[in-house]
Amino acid sequence: MINTPFTEKHIALGAKMAEFAGFNMPISYKGINEEHAAVRNNAGVFDVSHMGEFIIKGEYALELIQRITTNDASKLIAGKAQYSCMPNNDGGIVDDLLVYCIEENNTYMLVVNAGNIAKDWDWITAHNTNNAQMQDISPETCLLAIQGPNATKILQTLTDIDILNLTYYTFSKGKFAGVDNVLISATGYTGSGGVEIYFADKDGAADKIWSAIFETGSALGIKPIGLGARDTLRLEKGFCLYGMDINDTTSPIEAGLGWITKFTKDFTNKALFEKQKAEGPTKKLVGFELIEKGIARHDYEIVDVDGNLIGNVTSGTQAPSLGKAIGMGYVASAYTSIGSEVFVKIRDKNMRAVVVKVPFV
Repeated sequence: MINTPFTEKHIALGAKMAEFAGFNMPISYKGINEEHAAVRNNAGVFDVSHMGEFIIKGEYALELIQRITTNDASKLIAGKAQYSCMPNNDGGIVDDLLVYCIEENNTYMLVVNAGNIAKDWDWITAHNTNNAQMQDISPETCLLAIQGPNATKILQTLTDIDILNLTYYTFSKGKFAGVDNVLISATGYTGSGGVEIYFADKDGAADKIWSAIFETGSALGIKPIGLGARDTLRLEKGFCLYGMDINDTTSPIEAGLGWITKFTKDFTNKALFEKQKAEGPTKKLVGFELIEKGIARHDYEIVDVDGNLIGNVTSGTQAPSLGKAIGMGYVASAYTSIGSEVFVKIRDKNMRAVVVKVPFV
């Protein structure tokens, strides 16, 4: 397993560690429910240094990004970011990602999922026909996500960037905790506000920044948070997780990502997705709440009242903020309306559920 620059700190704090996408990552410290509540109500620190970062730059950088992603990166100006995805040739998704515009029409940073770093790099390289400059900065890049309604208040004294007024999907570069050239963004994967901090792992920067955050924030209740709570937080907000809710076989139209699929430009498999949008997909990702006691898990079958297979669960949990079992899954188009009754097969019993509006909170 690969360690992040913070692995030893997680272990010293008593974190339950486990392999995730090839990395040795903290799953929880004090418990998922407690950590979930800390982020929803105050602030928490996630080590997400396992994520991948690519720099695409030069005359053909934007042209490459436009061809391989569904969203319209030409709308980005310096300091803006967008959520997007890379479709494959078979109607599925190579990966979902963030596109940061560092310099308009010239320099961009792509942030990709940890488990897809090599796959994404190969995919982008194969489509880089005009030889845009590419650099994989993942190995030397640290990434901490400080999330929660009080996150920016706690951190503001550590930086010269006005993070209190950093609007959603924007970013800025400056000094943080005495470290230069730190990129701070507000893209969020918890739905509770906060920022993400990107910086190079050199000259003790990782230790300086981690220590400063907790020296400043401990008295104000900031907590280290594991990937377990990250999953429950994102699911309550209906955010997709690659490998669970989207993958190489699910289309952005089926996944409810039509809002990041812009047909005003050309991109991989555009015609297929246009057809899906016009005709309506045969299946769609929906949110549901279980009416009967049980927890839906990935790949559990979803059936109709007669027990006929109509779909599969992609993500499910007992939502800490709601005190009820929720989930997402793909179901046949006839069952996608809000209020539709479906059943999740749990240990050979069909448990009643209802399709609800997402986000759940």
